[in-house]
Amino acid sequence: MRAWLMDSYDGVEKMRLGEVADPEPGPGQVVLRVKLAALNPADAFLARGLYPAKPPLPHILGRDAVGEVVAVGPGVDQARVGEIAAILRCDVGVHRWGTLAEKVVVPAASLAPVPAGWKREEMAGAPLVCLTAWQALTQWSEPAAPPQAGQVLLVTGASGGVGVASVLLGKSMGLTVVGLSRSAAKTEKLLELGADFVEDPADADWRKKLTAAIAPRKVDLVVDSVGGALFNQVIAVLGYGARISVVGRSGGPVPEFNTGTLFFRRNRIGGVSVGDYSPEAAQAAWVEIVRHFDAVGKRPVTDSVFPFADTVKAFARLAEGPMGKVLVKVAE
Repeated sequence: MRAWLMDSYDGVEKMRLGEVADPEPGPGQVVLRVKLAALNPADAFLARGLYPAKPPLPHILGRDAVGEVVAVGPGVDQARVGEIAAILRCDVGVHRWGTLAEKVVVPAASLAPVPAGWKREEMAGAPLVCLTAWQALTQWSEPAAPPQAGQVLLVTGASGGVGVASVLLGKSMGLTVVGLSRSAAKTEKLLELGADFVEDPADADWRKKLTAAIAPRKVDLVVDSVGGALFNQVIAVLGYGARISVVGRSGGPVPEFNTGTLFFRRNRIGGVSVGDYSPEAAQAAWVEIVRHFDAVGKRPVTDSVFPFADTVKAFARLAEGPMGKVLVKVAE
């Protein structure tokens, strides 16, 4: 089969399109013939050695996909040959070969059908970012549950994959959603998706404008994928007992962080890791994610679809900061 092979940790630009043997399913596994695969920033980080996982080389990237089941291993009774399915969070693309190939081996427990009424493109790019956003939104209660309707959600990097998913899911939970985006065009799209307000973090007065827009309320929850110098500004707009779910750090390290800013409003900061989801927990979360999307008639957003031969170009598009997911069409 054809696959994009990573022979070094020198970046996705160094991948090569080559031939490898077709995979065979083991116990509890299936083989998918990949139709659509989605790219994630974590793929590019792994390709540069900037991710905790260091799989042996050559490696095949890719965590999300929709494909056709073409073989099942021993002990599999929840999937049948010919079915169309997508991959929920698992080790595919991390410790085992991923979806940037014509075929991929997947744990049967990590398969999910394309929801009724969804396009395959919508499903192909949804699982990783939506599960990440769901954990970011629900991790502050035990058991995990959505925040209370009417609370204020602030999403930094709102036009990114997790950002868009957070905006959509936040609105489905009845939250007042404020996004941060530096792009006027993306601001318009975020408002079309349902964001109540969008502010430009490059505007020196963005905090004053946000405070005025949501007054007398304060920010209750933040989904932050930026970090950097913006993080200290985000803390300044938090209300009492507000939480920050950290999903990324595209802005780099937080400079001169003063822990004292957390004291008197009892603010909390917590990391997000979809790697903590067991297959059963991922399935349960996914059911809730689909239910919330369907309840408000929303769908995941796709930016573009590239031919399989142009996968490196697709990664270049991802690096530009698209609005929605970048997909690769592996097969018709």
